[in-house]
Amino acid sequence: MNKNILITVASTLALLFFVDCFMFPQIKFPDKSNLENKGEGFAVVELFTSEGCSSCPPADELLASMQKETNGKNVFLLAFHVDYWNRLGWKDRFSKEEYTDRQRQYKQWLGLNVMYTPQFVINGTSEFAGNSKPTLYKKVSEALNNTPVSSINLEAKTSGNSLKVHYKTDRKIENTSLFLATVTKKASTKVERGENTGALLNHVQIVSSAYTFPLKGKENTVEISKPYNHDAKGYELIGLVQNNATGEIIAAARASF
Repeated sequence: MNKNILITVASTLALLFFVDCFMFPQIKFPDKSNLENKGEGFAVVELFTSEGCSSCPPADELLASMQKETNGKNVFLLAFHVDYWNRLGWKDRFSKEEYTDRQRQYKQWLGLNVMYTPQFVINGTSEFAGNSKPTLYKKVSEALNNTPVSSINLEAKTSGNSLKVHYKTDRKIENTSLFLATVTKKASTKVERGENTGALLNHVQIVSSAYTFPLKGKENTVEISKPYNHDAKGYELIGLVQNNATGEIIAAARASF
């Protein structure tokens, strides 16, 4: 091989390296280290899922991973088990029609054509399929680094079979509601029928009950039912301030009880 050919080959290889490195750089997916809070931002992660859906277990596992990795951060995880899969052979014991209604409301708020599971919604403003870990971590990271427009504090005290929840916001914002959810931190189910027959499904952050109250002033106390078979260590209370017209969540907080 003569000198000119060697020079041509070397030049071509160098050009290809340049094109590969600079025009098509390798994509680095977000990981745990990307979830550091740089400000006072928060991320509300809502997962619409079902034990009757064969595509849902990986999304449930993804939520469980995020639960471990975001401990101590302003990340609020809510798993809503919808009821429209129940007709296909397995009734999800955590499912409720009102959770399907909430997903239907997001369909309207976000201008979607269809409802599906598993589906993630972040801060009420964006949604995506529940099998995308890179998208989930990217969206949560972006939310954590935003500056919130409001804040809320919650205190919950048991009173017989009820919880008295005192909330305080830093400002009164028109056309907003307080959304409260009692959340079971973890549970498991052995599925006997349907698409997940024979599977042992592990769940986290299961919404056991949900309530919506109009915000009246900056501070008030509301009353909700205490979870059945209440175990304080196994539950938490999550509260959201949500825009009634757009679905945007503008503040979030949690409380133990």
